[in-house]
Amino acid sequence: MSALFERLQQRFADTHHVGMAGIRDDSEFVQGQPLRDAAVLIPITERPEPGLLLTHRPITMKSHPGQVAFPGGKLEPGETVIEAALREAEEELAIDPARVRIAGEATTFVTGSGFRLTPVLGVVPADIDIRPDPREVADWFEAPLRFLLDRDNHRPKIGMFNGSERPYVEIEWERHRIWGITAGIIAHLSHRLSVDELVG
Repeated sequence: MSALFERLQQRFADTHHVGMAGIRDDSEFVQGQPLRDAAVLIPITERPEPGLLLTHRPITMKSHPGQVAFPGGKLEPGETVIEAALREAEEELAIDPARVRIAGEATTFVTGSGFRLTPVLGVVPADIDIRPDPREVADWFEAPLRFLLDRDNHRPKIGMFNGSERPYVEIEWERHRIWGITAGIIAHLSHRLSVDELVG
């Protein structure tokens, strides 16, 4: 095991007490609606300065068109959140599940679109082969973890969702606008991880 993986795993185990910090849970907002279980993979690249792999969803998609996202989706019958996150990452980016080391699960929360979502933290090799499926991924990129976890780069915003004002976080890196659920997950990570502790 690498030092990065060991530190990530230990840090994640030590920070469950932060609860929902950084994430907006919309349980009350979707009260009475049936919830669907889903998972995303948070792929951190193993580098001296780690990065985070993210995708752009095609603008033709019915759900969250054009948005920056983590690979992920609904659980299939009998799947665990880890199995679902790995399957979706393989389907979307051709990431070999055997090359992903799972460091832990982040806090499960409810999204405004009716998902009970669990982010799964994984470490992937820096040279991992990425082959996006154009039906699910318009583009992909790797952003520096240090930049993303720096809360000085997290801009609070207010937007309208189903007729209600809802707060959200926005992060801009180069030409990429990261917001909504994806930025919320990153904001949550910023309360649990420090790059200096991971690579120092």
